[in-house]
Amino acid sequence: MIVMRVIWSFCLIFLFLLGTGEATAGELTEHLENFPKWEKISSVQPAVGDLAYPDWMAGDWLLKSTLVDLVAPLAPDIVTPGFEGNRQYLQVPISFPVRFVQEKKLISGLKILPRPSKKAAIVADRVFNGLNLARAYLGDTTVLSVKVDPDSPNRQITFLRGERQLVSIVSARATETTSDGRFIATEVFQQIFKGGVSPYFNSVESTTAYRKLPTSNPAIEADQVTAVYLSPQDPDYFQAGSRPVALYRYRLEFFPTGL
Repeated sequence: MIVMRVIWSFCLIFLFLLGTGEATAGELTEHLENFPKWEKISSVQPAVGDLAYPDWMAGDWLLKSTLVDLVAPLAPDIVTPGFEGNRQYLQVPISFPVRFVQEKKLISGLKILPRPSKKAAIVADRVFNGLNLARAYLGDTTVLSVKVDPDSPNRQITFLRGERQLVSIVSARATETTSDGRFIATEVFQQIFKGGVSPYFNSVESTTAYRKLPTSNPAIEADQVTAVYLSPQDPDYFQAGSRPVALYRYRLEFFPTGL
């Protein structure tokens, strides 16, 4: 149970780790504004390729992530593993390096080259970000490595000590750019935790609104809400319906490192 509590802490933060479907104008903004009264979002499209970010997110950053609120909408009837344990992270900043780079293209399964036909999109360095995120929460000795499927940027595996694995698969997403310059992205993904008595499944939706600031300390800030939904394998699945069983809200701050 201790392991599961910590796993939930780091895997529910955000989805840079993993083109994009455009949401109906204003729907993602409204989605964030309705916190904590959430239902599953309807405008996401199947995830194809990588998630492209604005050019102003390119580079190396020190990310400071702070859990500012958490809600269990169906408590006390349904509470996810580790929810109460995650209260220890409330208002506690956790920092780690992240990187956003130009997208590269796999050529004939042999080489990775910049896309030649047009300006390369900005995407997350999923292995770098995923490894630093996991180690910030679990420690260097617990997290062995992070791998991304060479055939799909939407499938990632975190390898943990003791032959345990956390598999994350992005299945759908949507993006929105607001009139005030915010970039909002929603991604829906499935998680499978392997290594216990039996695999543990859940579904997660993360919506993040990024905003470029006129200063460099920080240079970017973001408001993020991550919602946990029960998978069909859970005995409480039909009771929960389309409602989330846990909601986590984070404040993200990006500080340039100049590396």
